[in-house]
Formats: sequence, C-alpha cells, structure tokens
Amino acid sequence: MKKKRIQPEELEQLTIQEATSEGFCMAKTADGKVVFVRHAAPQDVVDIRITKQHRRFAEGEIVKFHQKSPLRVAPVCSHYGVCGGCKWQHLSYEHQLAFKEKQVIDNLARIGKVELPQLTPILGSENQYFYRNKLEFTFSTQRWLTDEEVKTTESFDEQGRLALGFHIPQRFDRVLDIQSCHLQSDFSNRILNAVRDFAKAEKLSFYDLRTHTGLLRTLTIRQSVRQEHMVIVQFGAKEDDTIELLMQHLAKNFPEIASLNYLINTKKNDTYQDQDIVCYKGQPYITEYMENLQFRVSPKSFFQTNSGQAYRLYKLVRDMAQLNSTDRVYDLYTGTGTIALFLAAQIQRIVGVEYVADAIADAQKNAELNHIKNAFFEVGDMAKTFNDAFVERHGMADLVITDPPRSGMHPDVVSMLTRLLPARIVYVSCNPATQARDLALMDAYYRVAAVQPVDMFPHTPHVENIVRLERR
Repeated sequence: MKKKRIQPEELEQLTIQEATSEGFCMAKTADGKVVFVRHAAPQDVVDIRITKQHRRFAEGEIVKFHQKSPLRVAPVCSHYGVCGGCKWQHLSYEHQLAFKEKQVIDNLARIGKVELPQLTPILGSENQYFYRNKLEFTFSTQRWLTDEEVKTTESFDEQGRLALGFHIPQRFDRVLDIQSCHLQSDFSNRILNAVRDFAKAEKLSFYDLRTHTGLLRTLTIRQSVRQEHMVIVQFGAKEDDTIELLMQHLAKNFPEIASLNYLINTKKNDTYQDQDIVCYKGQPYITEYMENLQFRVSPKSFFQTNSGQAYRLYKLVRDMAQLNSTDRVYDLYTGTGTIALFLAAQIQRIVGVEYVADAIADAQKNAELNHIKNAFFEVGDMAKTFNDAFVERHGMADLVITDPPRSGMHPDVVSMLTRLLPARIVYVSCNPATQARDLALMDAYYRVAAVQPVDMFPHTPHVENIVRLERR
C-alpha cells in the first residue's frame, strides 16, 4: 500500500518581525511559535510553507506576499535567491548595517551578559559590490536546474548539465552555473565564462562530485588592490596535454594575469594546502599594499577577502590597542601575520602564533620583505603552544591581540589569558556569539572598554567585531 504523502503546513498572513543570524528573518505564529524564513524582510506580511519542524521553532519559505516591506530593494544579481552568497541583497545597505549592529549588541548582552560601553556605530564597507579579492568556482557535471528546467530534464544532453559556479547551499553535489558575480571585478567574470566556454568547446571533462572523476575541479581567481590578478586551476587527473591546452589558452587570451597557476589533486576533497602548485606563467604570488607595507599573497596564502575594508579594520585595531613604543605584544591566531606586521613599527616586539605552517612561512617572508625585525612567528596548535613555556621564551606581554576562527578561543587559551592578565586585550571576531561567550569567561578580570563592529561582507549576515578589554 502506497504511503500517503503528508502535505506541508502553511501559515497565512504572518508579519516578519526582525532579521536574525545566518540570513534568516523571524516571524511568530498566533500561539507564539518562532518561524525562521529565508529571503524575507522585516515588515513583510506573507504566507509561509513550513519546510522543517524543530522542537522549539520551525523553518519555512514564502509562498505568497500580502505586503512587501519598505526595507526591500531590488537585487542587482540575476542569481539572487538561488546562489547562497548574498542572502541580504534584497535589503537596503543602510538596514543591513543596522541589523548587523543589533546582532553584535544582542550577542554581547544576551550571551556575554557583560557591562558594555556605548557602542561605536558600525563601520560600513566603502564598496558594497566588487569588493572580494578572492572567489573560488566549482566545476560540476550536475548543474542545478530551475523549476522550469526540471520539467524538461530529458531535453538536456550531457553538455547542458555542465556547470562552473557556486555550490547550492546544503547540496554538495549541485552547482549553480554562474554567468556574472557582482562580488568581484568584471575581469573575474570574463575569465570564468572564457574557461567554461573553452572547456565545453574542447569537450574537457568536468568533475563529478559524487564519483570523484573528471579533469576540471575548481577555478580560483584572486586580485589585489592594484589589480594584479592570480588564477589557480585545480585538476582532478594528470592529463598533461589537456592541462597544457587550457593553461596555454588562459596565458594567450589573458596576458593581464600576473600569476597563472595549476595543481593536480586526486584526493576526494578540494583542499590544496597539502598539494604542490605549479606556477605556469608569471610570478608565484601577487602583492597587496597597506600604507608602506607590502604583503606577498601566494596561492595558499590567507588574506582578508575585502582588502579595502581589511585596511580600515587593521587601522581600528591599531587605534584601539593604544600602542606604546615599549609594548611587548602577542598576536594569537596570527594567520599570515598581517595585523602583527601592521603594528610592528609602533611597538618594541610582537610574537604571532598560528597552527598553519604555510601561513607562518608567509608571515616570515612578509616580515623580511618589509625589513621588519621585531616581529617573530611561531607554528603551533594555540591551545598547546600558548602556555608557560611560551611566556618563558618570549617574555610577558603588555598587550594581546586575538583574532580566532568562528568557533572562538579555545578554553585553555582563555584560561591562560586570565592567568597572565596583560593590561589590554584587543579581541577581533568574525562571530559575535562566540566572542560574547569568551568575554563572559573573562568578565571577572577585564572590563569591556570599547566595541566597534565592522562590515567586511556586504549583503551577507556576517559581521566582524572588535572589542578592547582593559584589566580591572
């Protein structure tokens, strides 16, 4: 006997109340149940179809508008709503900033429960589009189809199912074919489309994300503030003649590429920190500039993806640190050492710690490039490296800069900070929720002296936040 399909629940004429994290907005039913909805805006009045039921809340999608919010604007990108990147492109930038600022305040107050000074208004990005210096596109044999295309799937041949673009959220094996992305320059879009067109014309095999077969895996495009371009093509098999064909095509048709690279990765995942990269043409790096500093960015290097806003972020960190020429500083989770090198000229000594060996190698190279002799870098797992032996090697710090990943600081790192009790801590975070958790753990020892949100990623719900802590 065929099982009867349960029809999804629909809720009528709900008013969207506020924007929340991860690109959702929130509404409440008459009985008080919370429903999180994507692509909504505060003050929308909508009918919602429930897509997921949880014990304390539900998730849903809009099926009908009764009234559209005055906060809405027309998205500029034709891929909006399917691509998972710019979830807030339908909201005015002014209101995006207001929601991000509120997100910081809510997290620090609700999770951290710490006493806060008056919040400095969020620093918006000077560029709301074309601000990213790095994008990675994925090749796939399984292009994401629109609802209309699904009805005529049988009319698509193998070529029609090929894609070069971004992963559909929560669907590792489906890729949205991107024609134009508004996050990087037009040069990036020209390379994207040229590679796809050439690969199809020459019948090069695209990667199958389920069977892990095929030649073309990913295309990464990087650009510096002075418009130096780097391209990295990742191949899934060693087919030398075919690889040469594509790389020669890029070198000939895009002489503007300063660093043209490729790698062969036969693993099942796309990460290539452990792979050998071949510089096919040009130099194996591009260069970023901040004030009088240069930063060489290699294919494996991390660099803040919004270069212009990163410079403004680092200046805020420097100002909030209230540096003295005699300061000895620790830079925890230093990455490629950009903050450490940015501060070095105004202090006595700085030590950066990071667990990625290649990142530390980049930091050391950039210190040499900029003739900085008072910045030192160490590789190690932060929770294991930042201990009494570390302090014996490098001396006590007057100031600590910490910029951890989204998960926040390891409890052992927090514990060590509350034992050392440096006079000042500047905590840079890409996740105000975990930052608030860590601030609560240090509240008995430190007071929050300043809070400064920074928008690094317009049209997304993500927000960076800087907090200065002063020892009580």
